[in-house]
Amino acid sequence: MAAPPGLVGQLARFAAVGVTSTVAYVVLYVLLRQSAPAQAANAVALLVTAVANTAVNRRVTFGVRSRAARVRHQLQGLAVFGVGLALTSGALDLLHGASPAAGRRTEVAVLVAANVVATVVRFVLFRSWVFHRAAPRVPALAPPTPRSSR
Repeated sequence: MAAPPGLVGQLARFAAVGVTSTVAYVVLYVLLRQSAPAQAANAVALLVTAVANTAVNRRVTFGVRSRAARVRHQLQGLAVFGVGLALTSGALDLLHGASPAAGRRTEVAVLVAANVVATVVRFVLFRSWVFHRAAPRVPALAPPTPRSSR
Protein backbone atom coordinates (compact mmCIF):
# COMPACT_ATOMS: atom_id res chain seq x y z
CA MET A 1 0.00 0.00 0.00
CA ALA A 2 1.46 3.34 -1.04
CA ALA A 3 1.70 6.33 1.30
CA PRO A 4 -0.76 9.16 0.70
CA PRO A 5 0.60 11.90 -1.59
CA GLY A 6 2.96 14.23 0.23
CA LEU A 7 3.20 12.13 3.41
CA VAL A 8 6.83 11.06 3.01
CA GLY A 9 8.00 14.64 2.40
CA GLN A 10 5.95 15.91 5.33
CA LEU A 11 7.43 13.26 7.60
CA ALA A 12 10.97 14.16 6.55
CA ARG A 13 10.41 17.89 7.09
CA PHE A 14 8.59 17.24 10.38
CA ALA A 15 11.47 15.06 11.58
CA ALA A 16 14.04 17.75 10.76
CA VAL A 17 12.01 20.37 12.63
CA GLY A 18 11.50 17.88 15.47
CA VAL A 19 15.20 17.15 15.92
CA THR A 20 15.98 20.87 16.03
CA SER A 21 13.14 21.49 18.49
CA THR A 22 14.25 18.63 20.71
CA VAL A 23 17.82 19.92 20.87
CA ALA A 24 16.53 23.40 21.77
CA TYR A 25 14.18 21.88 24.37
CA VAL A 26 16.97 19.86 26.02
CA VAL A 27 19.33 22.85 26.15
CA LEU A 28 16.61 25.07 27.61
CA TYR A 29 15.55 22.38 30.09
CA VAL A 30 19.13 21.84 31.33
CA LEU A 31 19.63 25.61 31.73
CA LEU A 32 16.34 26.10 33.56
CA ARG A 33 16.87 23.00 35.71
CA GLN A 34 19.86 24.67 37.36
CA SER A 35 17.50 26.97 39.25
CA ALA A 36 14.03 25.49 38.87
CA PRO A 37 12.27 22.26 39.81
CA ALA A 38 12.03 19.59 37.11
CA GLN A 39 8.32 20.12 36.36
CA ALA A 40 8.69 23.91 36.02
CA ALA A 41 11.78 23.60 33.81
CA ASN A 42 9.97 21.05 31.66
CA ALA A 43 6.84 23.20 31.28
CA VAL A 44 8.72 26.37 30.34
CA ALA A 45 11.14 24.63 27.97
CA LEU A 46 8.31 22.74 26.32
CA LEU A 47 6.09 25.82 25.97
CA VAL A 48 8.82 27.94 24.38
CA THR A 49 9.81 25.25 21.92
CA ALA A 50 6.18 24.27 21.18
CA VAL A 51 5.27 27.78 20.03
CA ALA A 52 8.32 27.92 17.77
CA ASN A 53 7.74 24.33 16.60
CA THR A 54 4.15 25.08 15.58
CA ALA A 55 5.19 28.19 13.64
CA VAL A 56 8.00 26.40 11.80
CA ASN A 57 5.93 23.29 11.05
CA ARG A 58 3.10 25.50 9.81
CA ARG A 59 5.38 26.97 7.19
CA VAL A 60 7.96 24.27 6.45
CA THR A 61 6.11 20.99 6.93
CA PHE A 62 2.58 21.94 5.94
CA GLY A 63 3.32 24.80 3.54
CA VAL A 64 1.02 27.38 5.14
CA ARG A 65 2.46 30.78 4.34
CA SER A 66 -0.55 33.08 4.62
CA ARG A 67 -1.37 35.03 7.74
CA ALA A 68 -4.88 33.64 7.71
CA ALA A 69 -5.59 31.31 10.63
CA ARG A 70 -2.16 31.91 12.21
CA VAL A 71 -3.69 32.60 15.63
CA ARG A 72 -6.04 29.63 15.36
CA HIS A 73 -3.12 27.38 14.42
CA GLN A 74 -1.11 28.59 17.42
CA LEU A 75 -4.09 28.04 19.76
CA GLN A 76 -4.55 24.54 18.40
CA GLY A 77 -0.79 24.06 18.74
CA LEU A 78 -1.14 24.97 22.43
CA ALA A 79 -3.75 22.25 22.81
CA VAL A 80 -1.28 19.82 21.22
CA PHE A 81 1.36 21.21 23.61
CA GLY A 82 -0.97 20.15 26.45
CA VAL A 83 -0.76 16.55 25.30
CA GLY A 84 3.04 16.75 25.20
CA LEU A 85 3.13 18.39 28.61
CA ALA A 86 0.95 15.64 30.08
CA LEU A 87 3.23 12.97 28.62
CA THR A 88 6.50 14.58 29.74
CA SER A 89 5.18 15.60 33.18
CA GLY A 90 3.83 12.11 33.70
CA ALA A 91 7.18 10.63 32.71
CA LEU A 92 8.96 12.89 35.22
CA ASP A 93 6.48 11.91 37.94
CA LEU A 94 7.04 8.22 37.22
CA LEU A 95 10.81 8.68 37.24
CA HIS A 96 10.88 10.62 40.50
CA GLY A 97 8.44 8.17 42.08
CA ALA A 98 10.64 5.22 41.13
CA SER A 99 13.97 6.95 41.72
CA PRO A 100 13.69 10.17 43.77
CA ALA A 101 17.42 10.85 43.48
CA ALA A 102 17.58 10.46 39.70
CA GLY A 103 20.25 12.67 38.15
CA ARG A 104 19.89 15.23 35.37
CA ARG A 105 21.09 12.82 32.69
CA THR A 106 18.40 10.34 33.65
CA GLU A 107 15.78 13.11 33.65
CA VAL A 108 16.87 14.22 30.20
CA ALA A 109 16.84 10.64 28.87
CA VAL A 110 13.32 10.07 30.21
CA LEU A 111 12.15 13.41 28.82
CA VAL A 112 13.61 12.73 25.39
CA ALA A 113 11.86 9.32 25.33
CA ALA A 114 8.56 10.95 26.36
CA ASN A 115 9.10 13.62 23.69
CA VAL A 116 9.47 10.93 21.02
CA VAL A 117 6.00 9.64 21.94
CA ALA A 118 4.66 13.21 22.08
CA THR A 119 6.18 13.92 18.66
CA VAL A 120 4.28 11.05 17.05
CA VAL A 121 1.06 12.34 18.62
CA ARG A 122 1.95 15.90 17.52
CA PHE A 123 2.40 14.85 13.89
CA VAL A 124 -0.90 12.98 13.83
CA LEU A 125 -2.75 15.92 15.41
CA PHE A 126 -1.04 18.51 13.21
CA ARG A 127 -1.82 16.57 10.05
CA SER A 128 -5.36 15.52 10.95
CA TRP A 129 -6.59 18.54 12.91
CA VAL A 130 -4.42 21.67 13.10
CA PHE A 131 -3.32 21.88 9.47
CA HIS A 132 -5.89 19.51 7.96
CA ARG A 133 -7.52 22.16 5.79
CA ALA A 134 -4.13 23.49 4.74
CA ALA A 135 -2.87 20.12 3.53
CA PRO A 136 -2.22 20.10 -0.19
CA ARG A 137 -5.00 18.41 -2.06
CA VAL A 138 -4.70 16.57 -5.33
CA PRO A 139 -7.38 18.07 -7.58
CA ALA A 140 -9.94 15.64 -8.91
CA LEU A 141 -9.75 15.13 -12.63
CA ALA A 142 -12.74 16.57 -14.40
CA PRO A 143 -14.36 14.31 -16.94
CA PRO A 144 -13.52 15.28 -20.50
CA THR A 145 -16.02 17.61 -22.10
CA PRO A 146 -17.36 16.56 -25.48
CA ARG A 147 -16.12 18.72 -28.34
CA SER A 148 -18.48 19.80 -31.03
CA SER A 149 -17.67 18.45 -34.47
CA ARG A 150 -18.43 21.55 -36.51
